[in-house]
Amino acid sequence: MKSFQTESQFSYKKFFYKCGIFLAAVLIIAYFLPREGQFNYQFDINKPWKYGLLQASFDFPIYKGEDEVKREQDSIMANYHPYFQLSETAGKQVIAQFKTDYNKQLRQIIPDPTYSHYIERKLEEIYAKGIVPVEQLAQLHKDSILSIQIVYQNTSILQSVSEIYSTKRAYEALMNVDTLRYNKSLLQRCNLNNYLTPNLIYDANKSELAKKDLLSSISWAKGFVMNGQKIIDRGEIINQQTYNILKSLQREWDKRNETTTEKRLTLLGQILFVAIIVGCFMMYLALFRRDYYDKKGSLSILFFLIIFFPVITSIIVSHPFISVYVVPFTMLPMIVRIFLDSRTAFMAHILSILLCSICLRTPHEFILLQTVAGMASIYSLRELSQRSQLLRSALIVVAAYSLLYLALDLIHVNDVSQLSTSIYFNFIVNGILLLFTYPLLFILEKTFGFTSNVTLVELSNINNKLMREMSEVAPGTFNHSLQVANLCAAAANRIEAKSQLVRTGAMYHDIGKMLNPAFFTENQSGINPHDQLSYKQSAQIVISHVTDGIKLAEKNNLPEVIKDFIRTHHGKGLTKYFYISYQNEHPDEEVDKEAFRYPGPNPFTKEQAILMMADSVEAASRSLKEYTEESISNLVDKIIDSQVQEGYFKECPITFKDIANVKTVFKEKLKTMYHTRISYPELKK
Repeated sequence: MKSFQTESQFSYKKFFYKCGIFLAAVLIIAYFLPREGQFNYQFDINKPWKYGLLQASFDFPIYKGEDEVKREQDSIMANYHPYFQLSETAGKQVIAQFKTDYNKQLRQIIPDPTYSHYIERKLEEIYAKGIVPVEQLAQLHKDSILSIQIVYQNTSILQSVSEIYSTKRAYEALMNVDTLRYNKSLLQRCNLNNYLTPNLIYDANKSELAKKDLLSSISWAKGFVMNGQKIIDRGEIINQQTYNILKSLQREWDKRNETTTEKRLTLLGQILFVAIIVGCFMMYLALFRRDYYDKKGSLSILFFLIIFFPVITSIIVSHPFISVYVVPFTMLPMIVRIFLDSRTAFMAHILSILLCSICLRTPHEFILLQTVAGMASIYSLRELSQRSQLLRSALIVVAAYSLLYLALDLIHVNDVSQLSTSIYFNFIVNGILLLFTYPLLFILEKTFGFTSNVTLVELSNINNKLMREMSEVAPGTFNHSLQVANLCAAAANRIEAKSQLVRTGAMYHDIGKMLNPAFFTENQSGINPHDQLSYKQSAQIVISHVTDGIKLAEKNNLPEVIKDFIRTHHGKGLTKYFYISYQNEHPDEEVDKEAFRYPGPNPFTKEQAILMMADSVEAASRSLKEYTEESISNLVDKIIDSQVQEGYFKECPITFKDIANVKTVFKEKLKTMYHTRISYPELKK
C-alpha cells in the first residue's frame, strides 16, 4: 500500500536491489544452517521409538556391537604370536665373561672345575631358550600370549612362552641343582645374577604388522543400510537389530562430520538449495504479484520474514534448548495475510518451512504439521480488526497442530499407551507466542511502511482527535464523510475490495476542508463567501482542500495509504461549477483548464476508484429536487458514466462489472437514505 508511481523505463536501481536482497537472503540463511549434523535422538533397546519415520539419508554399514567385536578379537588373538629377535652375541659375551672371571676370581671360591662346566652348560641352555625382562614376560602372560616367534638368522621359530626365561626365572634354574653333587651355597657366592641379561628383544614393527594382519580379517560390519531405506517408525519397539542400526547411524554421522570435505560439500548443497527455494519465490512474485515485486516495502517485509524463521530454526537445532515446535511459524502467513494477500501468505509460508526443514532430521512430519497449521491461520484471520480475532486464530492453530499430530500418532502406534503427550505442551506454548503478532504488527508497520486493519480501525474511530476536530469545525463535511464511508464500505464488500481501508480513507478524504470550512456548501448557513471572489479564486480555494489535507495528514502522522485517498478522490478532474461558470462569462476567451484542475493523480487502486465515485454521487445527491427511484438511478448513472468516459479509472484495476456492481449498491443505499417518511396523523379532539 504505497503511493502511486509510474515507471516508464527499466530501473537499474530496483534491479540491483532485488539482486542484493536475493543474495543477502541466500547467504544469511546458509550461514546459520548447521553444517555439523547432530544425532539428537534418544533411544534404548526394547523401548518404543518416540520420533517420526526415520529413513537413511546415506549408505552406511551396520557395525557389530562392542561385545561381539571383543569376543571375535579375543578369539582371533589366540593365534597372535609377537616377534622377538634373539641376540646371539649377548649370550656368548656373557659366557666368555664368566670364563674370564672364573679364571681370575671365582676359582678361589670354587676350585672344583665341575662347577664351572655346569654353569657354562646351564647358561648355554638358558640363552638358547632366551631371556626376556621380567616386566615383558608378565605382559605376555597378562595378554594371554601362549607362544612367541623367535627370529634368529632370518628364520622364525615358534616357541612356547612357558619355555622362555626371565632373569629371575633363569637364576632360579641355575640354582636348581643336585645337592648331592653341588654345594648350592658355593654357587650363591658366585653372584651368578651378573651373568644373566635379556637376549630376546621385542620387535615392535613385525609384531604390530602381525597383529594388524590378524585383526584385518575381522569384519567390523554385519550388514548394510541403503540410502532411503526405512530404519524405524514411530511406536515401533527397538530390538537388538534396530538398536545396532541406530548406533551405526550415530557413529557414521559423527565420522562424516569430522572431515573438512564433507563440511564443504554440505555448505555448497545448502547454498544451492536455499538459492533454488528463494529463486522460486521471487519468480512467483514476478509472475503473479508484480505489484509486490516492484515495491521495496513489500519485498523487504517478505524477505525479512522468510529469513527470520529459518535462522531461528537453525539456532534452535544447533543449540537444542527448546523444541522447534514452540516457534510460532504460523505468525509468518498471518502477517503476510494482514498486509498483503492470502495466496502470497501461503506461498511464503510453504517456502519458509521448506527452508527450515533442512535443519531437521525428520522433516516430513514438520512440513505436514506446519502446512496444515499455516492454512488454518490464513483461513481464520481474513481481516484483523480486533484482538479477540487473534486469540481465536491462536486457538484454531493449536487445535490444528494437535489434531494432525494425534492423527499421525494413531497411524504409527500399536497401542493407545504409546501415544506421545509431551509435544502438546509445545503446541500450547506456540499458541501463546502467536499472540505476540499483535504488538509485532505495529513494529512492522513503522519499519516497512505498511498499514494493518488494526490501525485502520483505530483511525476510523470518530472519537479520535482529528475526527472530533472535524465534527466541530466542519460538521457538514464530517457528516458527508460518514455517508461516503458507508457507501464505500458497502460497495467494497460487493466487489471484494478492502472495505476497512476504503472506509477509513473516506473518513479522511476531505480533512483539508477544516482549514476553510465556510467555503464549502455543506458547512454554509446562508452566507456564501464565494460571492465575493472570482471564479478562479474560488476554484483555487476549493482545489486547495486536497493540498491542505495532505499537510494535515503529514502533521498528524497519517499512513501514506490514507494520504493517497486524499490525493486521488478528485483525481485530475476539474472544479466544474467554477470552470463552466467562468467559461459562460468569457465565451470568446480560451480558458486555461489547469487553473481549475485538481493536482491528482487519478485513482490507481479499486478502493480509490470507489471513493471517487461515492464522493461525487453523495455530494450530487444533495442537490436533487425529489428523491425517487428514477431520479436517484439517473443521477448515479450520469455521474459514474461521466467519470468513466473522462478516463479517471484507466490506471486502476477495476472492471466494468465492478463498476456496474458499485452503481447498484449506491442506488440501493441512496434509496434507503432518502426514503420518504410516513406522516403521523394528529389526534382529533
